[in-house]
Amino acid sequence: MNKDFKLKLKALGPGILFASTCIGVSHLVQSTRAGADFGYGLVLFIVLALLFKYPFFEFGSRYAAATKRSLLEGYLEEGKWVLWVYFLLSLASMFTVTAAVTFVTAGMLNNLTGLTIDATYVSGGLLLFCIIVLMIGRYSILDSMLKIVGTIMLVSTLVAFVAVLVKGRVTPIDNFIPKELTERSSLIFIIALMGWMPTAVDLSTWNSLWAVEKMKQIGYTPKLKAVLFDFNFGYVVTAILAICFLTLGANIMYGTGVEFSGNSTTFSDQVVTLFTGALGDWSYLIIAIAAFSTMFSTTITVVDGFGRAMGETVRLLFFKEAKPKVTYNWMMIAVAVISFFFILLLAANLKDLVDLATILSFLIAPIIALINYKVITSKQITEEFKPGKKLMILAKSGIVFLSAFAIVYVVVYFFMS
Repeated sequence: MNKDFKLKLKALGPGILFASTCIGVSHLVQSTRAGADFGYGLVLFIVLALLFKYPFFEFGSRYAAATKRSLLEGYLEEGKWVLWVYFLLSLASMFTVTAAVTFVTAGMLNNLTGLTIDATYVSGGLLLFCIIVLMIGRYSILDSMLKIVGTIMLVSTLVAFVAVLVKGRVTPIDNFIPKELTERSSLIFIIALMGWMPTAVDLSTWNSLWAVEKMKQIGYTPKLKAVLFDFNFGYVVTAILAICFLTLGANIMYGTGVEFSGNSTTFSDQVVTLFTGALGDWSYLIIAIAAFSTMFSTTITVVDGFGRAMGETVRLLFFKEAKPKVTYNWMMIAVAVISFFFILLLAANLKDLVDLATILSFLIAPIIALINYKVITSKQITEEFKPGKKLMILAKSGIVFLSAFAIVYVVVYFFMS
């Protein structure tokens, strides 16, 4: 085996964590809903979101490779106000995001086990379990566990995808009336879909934090090519699976008149039934395990990511002498506890909770994109590590794209009845 390829494989990890974060609400929930409600009508919006957000996630991994530091330290070097902006924007979204993914995971667990426990309390148990696991094992256990979980979900999704293509699309019911893309509710959903496709732009800081942790774990600094190979591998997987989930929704639910439930457990059963409808009843337990594993991997990476990113942000802003492990643990607990209260308040309707989380993520995306662009083009990065001309053009286009759709959402929400 080629030596360079061996080193690339050794550097794998952060990209898989990124993919595990993505393949949850944005894919299992939003992409499937997009297919079920609009058929293949929203494929272009998914592709555009994946394309125009790409540079800002890539910049996180690139910065870590260039400096051996996280993007958060890059923000601070550009000015304390930059880190303050990130801190305040993250406060605005992180509790709804964590609440949304945990609540969906709780529904998946109830569906898998047949429990009838209120999903709100199951969510609390999941958050507690995540905190205990992460405090004990930290990055190494997360890295190892998600490689296994990711493989299970990747294989099962691709198998279901092929089976659906072979089986063909379901026959629409009589008098089926498709939803119009120009309706107010449709436009709001499209913004929500793109808000987390493949995930929120502010999560680009997590890429850099995980890349730095990986360097500590393996004991050396991988070359830029190895770091970007890891990131691109994760990104390509998320892109492929986004289309797979949309296809499942489009081929099995579009035109049937059946809509996804706002109840977490019922929704989870509907998603698992999508897969078994393609593969056969024999696969129900396998798919239920895979779906829960996917959502649990998202939940634990979100708890870790927000704990790690906000813990480091708080340390850099207020407690520079504190140990990163201490701020990480305390912030992780704070995120879990406050998110649980959000679930208590907003658990009545799963769709509303998910849409709120994804829309907030989309509205702050242009600002985070601008900050990442500012950092990666600064003097902190030597010429050999700076992005090429094509990537810079894509980044500038991405800022325009994200800003335009944020404005469209504000207009639609406040001025369209």
